[in-house]
Amino acid sequence: MSDRAPAPSKRPLWIVTVALLLGAAALWGSARLTWTAEEVEAGVRGTVLRTETGAERSGALVPLAVLALAGVAGMVATGGWPRRLLGGVLVAAGLAACWVALSALRFGGYPEAAPVGEIYAGHGLALLGGALVAGGGLLGLRRAGRMPRLGAKYSAPGTQRVRRDPDTEMWDALSDGEDPTTRS
Repeated sequence: MSDRAPAPSKRPLWIVTVALLLGAAALWGSARLTWTAEEVEAGVRGTVLRTETGAERSGALVPLAVLALAGVAGMVATGGWPRRLLGGVLVAAGLAACWVALSALRFGGYPEAAPVGEIYAGHGLALLGGALVAGGGLLGLRRAGRMPRLGAKYSAPGTQRVRRDPDTEMWDALSDGEDPTTRS
């Protein structure tokens, strides 16, 4: 039986990274699409169609996309409880994006010239982006200890090594630049 823990798998980290990147792209894209359209009185010009993009309607979409991008760096660089904390923040951000997408959505009542397809696509893209960010955060939260982290290959200088064969320890001491014959 081996005393070693199984090597962390890179697949969950790749899944989290791709989900967060796609979620950020979807949120940014939905911020650029039309979210509302209504006819308003414009004085001399009469009634005109006024539209708002997702960024104009809800100022949270672009910051949530930036948070998802920052989450990629955080998931790669951290491990343990900081990664779990970041995963929780990303789940909350993804749910917030889903809430923004669904709360501003309405079915029907649009003027004739309104780009209804683009409006639904904008809301749907924000919902998809929020789900991807929440899913990536949830996977990072659940698999935090089993994913590799940046710099995990190297241990801190003050950590104790597992005791091994004395001959092997002597060779390791020589490799570290120590004189094994001076140790007691």
